[in-house]
Amino acid sequence: MTTQESGPQRWAAVDEYAEALLIGADEVLDEARAAADKAGLPPIAVAANQGKLLHLLARIGGARRILEIGTLAGYSTIWMARALPADGALTTLEIDPAHAAVATANLERAGLADLVEVKVGAARDSLAELTGAGVEPYDLVFVDADKANIPHYVQACLALTRPGSVIVVDNVVRDGRLADADSTDEAVRGVRRLHDLIAAEPQLDATTVQTVGSRGYDGFTLIRVEG
Repeated sequence: MTTQESGPQRWAAVDEYAEALLIGADEVLDEARAAADKAGLPPIAVAANQGKLLHLLARIGGARRILEIGTLAGYSTIWMARALPADGALTTLEIDPAHAAVATANLERAGLADLVEVKVGAARDSLAELTGAGVEPYDLVFVDADKANIPHYVQACLALTRPGSVIVVDNVVRDGRLADADSTDEAVRGVRRLHDLIAAEPQLDATTVQTVGSRGYDGFTLIRVEG
């Protein structure tokens, strides 16, 4: 690739360069992606560098309990579970039983089944169940699910976290359409409602960061739960 080339090709090339130097080959993660492809799951899992970011956030914050909303094939789940201490735990919520089955097999191959619980069902129901059970607060939450319900998920997480907990919401920029107040796309409307919620909620302090890379033009919202 020449330095004159730009756009998606360059974005992907930078990801490949950084991943080769800073992450390297990983047979377990490669097998997880292959299993997802074989099962016909959509190719929408986080990129390797994004998975590593989640892993580092968990380690930097000393996360012992992690909640994930949207499991897919468990690729991001593996990244985060690897950051947990021996007495840690990760709960991941997945609405599709077929996706959950692939994820469960991937987690078993990764040797992480004892650290991870895959809960199958609508996230709204699972979050209400966790809240009703009075579970110990989560230190890190990763939200990567249907965007129309994102505000509800984040609001529900206020009862499942503690001051200092971190919430990461993926895919919020939507190729720049986040800024389109007239959008009729439910995903865009959902992430805009999320930003309205954060702006109005004193318990949440956040920033949204645009990203480019092998997954195109998007971004994430990083939230800290306040006291």
